Amino acid sequence: MDRPEQSQFRIGIDLGGTKTELVALSPSGKPIVQERVSTRKGDYGATISTITGLVQRAENRIGQSCSIGIGIPGTVSRDTGLVKNANSTWLIGMPLRRDLEEALRRPVRIQNDANCFAVSEAVDGAGRDGEVVFGVILGTGVGAGIAIRREALEGRNAIAGEWGHNPLPAPRDDERPGDECYCGRHGCIETFLCGPALERQHVSAGGASLSGSEIAARAEDGDRIADAVLGRYEERLARALAHVINILDPDIIVLGGGLSNITRFYETVPRLWEPHVFSDIVRTELRPPVHGDSSGVRGAAWLWPATA
Repeated sequence: MDRPEQSQFRIGIDLGGTKTELVALSPSGKPIVQERVSTRKGDYGATISTITGLVQRAENRIGQSCSIGIGIPGTVSRDTGLVKNANSTWLIGMPLRRDLEEALRRPVRIQNDANCFAVSEAVDGAGRDGEVVFGVILGTGVGAGIAIRREALEGRNAIAGEWGHNPLPAPRDDERPGDECYCGRHGCIETFLCGPALERQHVSAGGASLSGSEIAARAEDGDRIADAVLGRYEERLARALAHVINILDPDIIVLGGGLSNITRFYETVPRLWEPHVFSDIVRTELRPPVHGDSSGVRGAAWLWPATA
């Protein structure tokens, strides 16, 4: 199957654990149709029908058939064609690409949602002036994607950017072995840096049960517990990102997910990562996203080039 020739409009879909979002972009990248619906968890058939319905409604409004890119919380195995490593566990082991191509009667491109985020910010977002962009998701989980010259780097095993499931670098004695991760190992970066982990850390330090944004607000107001908890989080984030800089040496690192809204990170973390980076000067920049929580769905649309 070839890319649809009759339209330069691109459809992107972000298949999340709680919501499924569609955006249709004009050739210039302007959103012309957007829709969000709830994801029916645990129902694979409903996943196919939800995506099909979103596409049909969008194309009825546009009046043309479009290319389709989809971001998922996992990836498609190159060996089997089946979904693997998905937080949305009902997708694991399913031939998602094949079933969607049959339902939509055209080829689709599927990428990890963090890769889509990285592509979106690399194309026309916070990383648009960089050649190598590392896009980080700090939310319910921790993920990352790599964009090189505005295209996603998938890797030989389709796992490029799986930063969250590596051990926290340079762990201290009180950080070993670390909490158990859903992947079955202990001490993964995700177990230290995800949103729920920050909330637990605040409670463990004697604070109330608060969201990440609430912890940040209290820290800004001078709350000592909140400030100390955020400070330790920042130091761990700096160590984890320094590891990326030492390996990938990106031009720009863009933070996404709910915790990317904590503005102090962009000043404190680059200062804290310097001792851990194997360089006399660290020129890598840490930036907030331009497109917010719609960046991933835009990146899915950009999986297709403007022309065939």
